[in-house]
Amino acid sequence: MAGIATKLQHDREKAQGIGSNARAVQHLGQDFEALKASCLERGQLFQDDLFDAIPASLGFKDLGPNSSKVRGIKWMRPMELTFNPQFIAGGATRTDICQGALGDCWLLAAIASLTLNKQVLSRVVPNGQSFDKDYAGIFHFEFWQFGEWVDVVVDDRLPTRVGELLFVHSAEDSEFWSALLEKAYAKLNGCYEALSGGSTTEGFEDFTGGIAEVHELRNAGPKLFKIIRKALSRGSLLGCSIDISNLADSEAITSSKLVRGHAYSLTGAELVSYRGDSLQLVRLRNPWGQVEWTGAWSDNSSEWYHVSDEDRARLLNKSEDGEFWMSFSDFLSQYSRLEICNLTPDTLSEDEYQNWSLSKFEGAWRKGSTAGGCRNFPNSFWQNPQFVLKLDEEDDDPDDDEAGCTFLVGLIQKNRRRMRKTGEDMQTIGFSIYEVSMFGIKSQRQVHLNKNFFLRNASVARSETFINLREVCNRFCLPPGEYLIIPSTFQPNNNGDFCVRVFSEKQSVVAGIPFMHYGVSPGDDIITDGFSLVTCRNMVNLLDVSFHSEIFSDSYCSGYNRYSYYCSDTGLSVLPSCRFFSAHSVFPPVGFSLNSSLHQIIVARYSEPGLTVDFDNFVGCLIRLETLFSELPLYTHTHTHTHTHTHTVVWIETVLIRFLFLHRNTQCI
Repeated sequence: MAGIATKLQHDREKAQGIGSNARAVQHLGQDFEALKASCLERGQLFQDDLFDAIPASLGFKDLGPNSSKVRGIKWMRPMELTFNPQFIAGGATRTDICQGALGDCWLLAAIASLTLNKQVLSRVVPNGQSFDKDYAGIFHFEFWQFGEWVDVVVDDRLPTRVGELLFVHSAEDSEFWSALLEKAYAKLNGCYEALSGGSTTEGFEDFTGGIAEVHELRNAGPKLFKIIRKALSRGSLLGCSIDISNLADSEAITSSKLVRGHAYSLTGAELVSYRGDSLQLVRLRNPWGQVEWTGAWSDNSSEWYHVSDEDRARLLNKSEDGEFWMSFSDFLSQYSRLEICNLTPDTLSEDEYQNWSLSKFEGAWRKGSTAGGCRNFPNSFWQNPQFVLKLDEEDDDPDDDEAGCTFLVGLIQKNRRRMRKTGEDMQTIGFSIYEVSMFGIKSQRQVHLNKNFFLRNASVARSETFINLREVCNRFCLPPGEYLIIPSTFQPNNNGDFCVRVFSEKQSVVAGIPFMHYGVSPGDDIITDGFSLVTCRNMVNLLDVSFHSEIFSDSYCSGYNRYSYYCSDTGLSVLPSCRFFSAHSVFPPVGFSLNSSLHQIIVARYSEPGLTVDFDNFVGCLIRLETLFSELPLYTHTHTHTHTHTHTVVWIETVLIRFLFLHRNTQCI
């Protein structure tokens, strides 16, 4: 019941704008301003009991309480480490981020890129924090988490050894914003050790709320330059790098003055007229040095004398600022990888940017109901959650010969880092996309397609791979129409929660599909010894319309015919003994329309460990469902002015839990 209440409260807060870029959710219910005011009033420094200075906050295995790596660690405040601590000294720069004894270089690279965009940095690291005025030992940071912004409060006790910070630290001994940011992110994910290993794009997304896509430049598509220009017009963050073959190559400088293993930002893309031809140029920036490209189109190259005076004045800026131009062909040959973080509309405050249209939907994979695995498992693949994507308008691109709708699909699995303490890690995930409009299937948002559809039809697009990363993201261009997105784990029956996001150039519609009627092949006879006492009592409660606590012959015949219909429609017949049958074959029961979450509740409450259901529990479930749905018109009538679809679903889920959990049949007669 608490889970349903929490879900309802969360939905209400979301409708009020809580969780948006402007109104972040308070992580663990901690209000930064209230806590700080309380500390100042009492004259005490804040101590965070929800992420205390104890071994459990460090880790669970390599940094666990019994690990030799945590010996001699002491939690200290900056005031105890230096005479004059600063939150940010002279502006946030790349040199503020130095790696410590934790394998979270992926996070540090994302933080370093964050310093290049002051607008995004101020989103993550709120202004006005310091060790001077109104210092109370409390700081806060904001992160994006699976569709909403979260405000995380921390105290400033940091793990140290021999008087030095153990993890992230600044090159300036008196600066602490990066160490406190890392602590807040560790709190969000459960502990410091949970941050070991990851992808820079994961950090990009948690700092911006965007979708990050990766392009391997050795396999660059013909439209990559156009993708770059559109990304820049939308205010996206673009970064690129050159791979290293060994550790000795890290920070090595090439003959053309490019640095290997180094993160560059891509800040511009232009077309210029050069010797009668149109030439593609890109502008790059080395954010932590004055080492610049010395090849063609560098600041002092002769190529600039063969462009118009207007283009030269507009593009060329001769200074040792780390920024330079190069031809797009040189870019593809010199660099290894391009990462684009596409930002959400609410992250961008400037009207000049052409925003993506964003659609989002959340779901879950649950063993026995909605965890069907990938296409390698055709008997269960159809049971995965299904989301309809409706693309109505083609892109506005007069220079593009290929008509279609461009969109990005990002499938992100939720809370997996927090689960590392219990031995869980990232699932191997991916998705498939099917076209349904070409088959004449209309109103697809109300039909959950069954196994036969997927056996007969191939996907029109899919994720490039199934991989055990937090997110799988790919770019597609498809004709207008209706499509199904099927997210899945690679193996069936793996539990997990996920979020599907679609970024489209034009407005699109994404909606979840309920479990509806579907056919079931006839099976063996079901042999039963009779009904349990609880089931018999529920039969009386349902069929006793006169409240006499008795069932008369006409009511009994009506009930018998009703459940005989259910059995015949599912291919079952009843014989006198006890048998089990698959939960997949009978849930949802014929005659009831259940969405994914209701289906999960029923399977969780009624199925046995082997995902089977005995006949007695099957009939008991039908009785309670019929009772519930018979009450639904009364509920909707009495809530005429406040009734919404969300409230109805929550009401059904609440009553189902009460019926199915508290009254599950346990004794037979």
